[in-house]
Amino acid sequence: MDIFSDILGVIYLLIVMALAMYGFHNLFTTILYLKVKHGSKSRRHSSLPRTWPFVTVQLPVFNEKYTVERLIRAVTRLDYPADRLQIQVLDDSTDDTSQLVSRLVDEYRAAGINIEWIHRTNREGYKAGALAAGLRTASGEFIAIFDADFVPKSDWLKRTIPLFQNPNLGCLQTRWGHTNRGYNSLTRTEAMAIDGHFIVEQTARAENDLFLNFNGTAGIWRRACIEDAGGWQWDTLTEDLDLSYRAQMRGWKIEYLPDVVVPAELPSEVEAFKKQQFRWAKGSFQVVRKILPRVFDHSELPLHVRLVALMHLTGYFVHPLMLLLFILTLPVGMLAPYTFRIFPLSILAGLGPPLLYLVATSGQTPPFLERLKFIPLMTITGFGISLSTTVAVIEGLTGMGSSVFTRTPKLNLSNTHQKKKPVDSSYVQPVSPMVWAEIALGIYALVTIILLFPYVGWGVVPWMGVYMCGYFYIAGLNLLQHMPTDKQKPTKSLAQESSRQV
Repeated sequence: MDIFSDILGVIYLLIVMALAMYGFHNLFTTILYLKVKHGSKSRRHSSLPRTWPFVTVQLPVFNEKYTVERLIRAVTRLDYPADRLQIQVLDDSTDDTSQLVSRLVDEYRAAGINIEWIHRTNREGYKAGALAAGLRTASGEFIAIFDADFVPKSDWLKRTIPLFQNPNLGCLQTRWGHTNRGYNSLTRTEAMAIDGHFIVEQTARAENDLFLNFNGTAGIWRRACIEDAGGWQWDTLTEDLDLSYRAQMRGWKIEYLPDVVVPAELPSEVEAFKKQQFRWAKGSFQVVRKILPRVFDHSELPLHVRLVALMHLTGYFVHPLMLLLFILTLPVGMLAPYTFRIFPLSILAGLGPPLLYLVATSGQTPPFLERLKFIPLMTITGFGISLSTTVAVIEGLTGMGSSVFTRTPKLNLSNTHQKKKPVDSSYVQPVSPMVWAEIALGIYALVTIILLFPYVGWGVVPWMGVYMCGYFYIAGLNLLQHMPTDKQKPTKSLAQESSRQV
């Protein structure tokens, strides 16, 4: 039994050390960002080109009838020479979105806009397949991409295209903003997480010549870079991350422009948020399997670049580590409680994530005290989705599970709760059975507190309390959001009604 207890304690400590490694990576990234912010940060400004190059704007759409009209209106108002701008609506929709898009494209084309509707019925390759199909008829030297819920300002192209006078620049990413940050508690925490990524992480990587990624939208590619890197491929669910690494390993540069912000909608419902995170986590580990060995085989890359790339690509591995640490806490506490005495490393590393999000400040972010207030909620949200994300990581690493690209439905929400309109039932994610496992984990956390209190005292309460609150918060809010109300009842789409009648 002593040997078993010691082995259990060693495993527990190894997990703590692995988590500490990711925490220190966050601290390292934050320090790099602060040096850039308060030091000699390079200003990405270029003179206007003598001749504006041809640009194709691609709008990949799949069942987005609540936001697509706003997107097309914004893109058709881009301030750019009309004879050098092409707009492609890459529509894979299977509902009445296609009818709306077809009508809008006809209206704008009649008004003299160079816009075309490309409608696919097989959805081969999902978003990556749509982008590749559009590229075959694209006339632009540069390819800008916007998802359906993004709203670029009219000067977006004129603020980004001049930087491509650098012939080594293959891709330029701009920052995501939020149309509905204040909609509910979930969107506030999501906004903080995205701000941390875009304001701190992307800036630190870009300014220190580390690998960074195109985020799938609100960015622009040099067409030659896409083609040189092997084009859009759909063997992963994160085609943007995949292409970004392939391009950088070919010697292309990806830059980031934090001062150009494109507002977008955050998922307001737990189930939609979890499925978005599931897709990102699974896709990132599909890229780990595909790309990471090439990164370490690339002898021309400096060692520190390869190590940071490892931390970048495997970032979602934190969730399986968190879940495993949580499950082991009860047996370790009862059989090897002395393991808990080694705390300083984990405590110091634990400062990394909250510090990163607290320093993520800009003119669009809330004041410091408001961000500080939401750190606890953000923390329990991360803990609460750890089960779902762990499953995604396992599927990504092993190749198990479906590779269907599940879109995150958007409903054209703002910060205020306006009068709710009926929502198409296909735009509401059903509750996953995993919610019951999350409730069970919350109960397990409570049992762990009760059983371990006589062994380790009050020290176990805060740690297990975070897990308990996280699982109960995510599961409880999910169930609450799916309770039927008189104010908002799901409706069937026109396509659903037609199929029912037939």
